[in-house]
Amino acid sequence: MKITCVIVDDEPMALNLVESYVEKTPFLELKKKCSSAIEALEFIKTTSVDLLFLDIQMPDLTGIEFSKMLPKETRVIFTTAFDQYALEGFKVEALDYLLKPFDYSEFLVAANKASTWFELVKRKKQPIISEEKEFLFVKSEYKQLRIKLADVLYFESLKDYIKIWIKDNPKAILTLMSLKTLEEELPETQFMRVHRSFIVSLKNVEVIERSQIIINKQRITVSDQYKPKFLAFVNNNSLNS
Repeated sequence: MKITCVIVDDEPMALNLVESYVEKTPFLELKKKCSSAIEALEFIKTTSVDLLFLDIQMPDLTGIEFSKMLPKETRVIFTTAFDQYALEGFKVEALDYLLKPFDYSEFLVAANKASTWFELVKRKKQPIISEEKEFLFVKSEYKQLRIKLADVLYFESLKDYIKIWIKDNPKAILTLMSLKTLEEELPETQFMRVHRSFIVSLKNVEVIERSQIIINKQRITVSDQYKPKFLAFVNNNSLNS
């Protein structure tokens, strides 16, 4: 996924430095360098841009002021020599804040944050479940994998990732996704969230023991928050069918 970007800075050396960083970053595509926020504003009126590397202290229009005029889908990484603007950067929801002078490794950390953010936005816009509710499409290790929902035992949250446990597969599939996003896409008749870290396949529940579910020898606790919904399912459905 290419992220289109514009660099905005009134210092020519800073413009050229960030340009060199963008050019060596494969997932970034530079659309324009601008020496003022006014110039960048005119460009963005006619060209869609994903990301701005934006200086703060500039004549006529500051980076903070300019950021408030941007379309919602355009995100900002501030580049500045003054750390007192960090709080203002947070208020306008900047993806990151690079304090000059910064090297390429610092730049790349910020760029990767942007990449992760745009990837998550893309996933929210595109359905990850097929219309037939039979398959799950996930990105794992630079591949798009099609997973049959009937083969899924459960999903386990691991910070910003999800581990997908499948029948007859001792190793989980790891994908960058939130459990909340996944829960909204999964068919409710087949899957249920039973814990902040687990969504289970209802048909693969083998044993219910007090407040625990056993699936493929794995014990998963049903937390109090999700217990009423799960108990309603148990009371209204036969798990042996």
